[in-house]
Amino acid sequence: MLLDELKNYKIYLASKSPRRRELLKEMGMDYELLSTDVEESYDPSLTPAEVVQYLSKLKLSTLNMANYPANTIFIACDTIVVIDGQVIGKPHDNAEAVAMVRALSGRTHTVYSGLTVATSQRALVDYRATEVTFEKLSEEEIEYYVSTYKPLDKAGAYGVQEWIGYVGIKAIEGSFYNVMGLPTRLLWEMLKQVVKER
Repeated sequence: MLLDELKNYKIYLASKSPRRRELLKEMGMDYELLSTDVEESYDPSLTPAEVVQYLSKLKLSTLNMANYPANTIFIACDTIVVIDGQVIGKPHDNAEAVAMVRALSGRTHTVYSGLTVATSQRALVDYRATEVTFEKLSEEEIEYYVSTYKPLDKAGAYGVQEWIGYVGIKAIEGSFYNVMGLPTRLLWEMLKQVVKER
């Protein structure tokens, strides 16, 4: 089984996201955190799928992987929310968070996550997209969510695993965990490929 084979590897997760850390742990993997500070800017002509793949690769670009043992695996992920062709990032304050959730209310948007799984020899890069439909939320509900949960660290200003996900999401087409910020099934497939090719 893959989990047994992964015990022969040192796994590093390049992420500040507590959701990604939790999901990797729940997948049964032992890993260590890597701090990689990069400016997450990109060419605006890129498609959303290209943006998240580029940003996930960028998070590992500051590492000199040749300095790590050959049995080292690096994981990086980036997630964005897109509505009407516009990328919605993380809000800067509560007012911006309220405006973002209001824009998503009663509509369907797409969550893209780009994933890079790399070793010193090569890097696999892929992405997943998930459609999320919100019910129409009242101003009171939006204000309550933002003031109580303070989703300033989340793309689109919401966490699907929080209160707003329970009461506000009407439908999800695709991976739920992708909306949380880590396409877990895709990660599993990519890890299998890395282990098989070694």
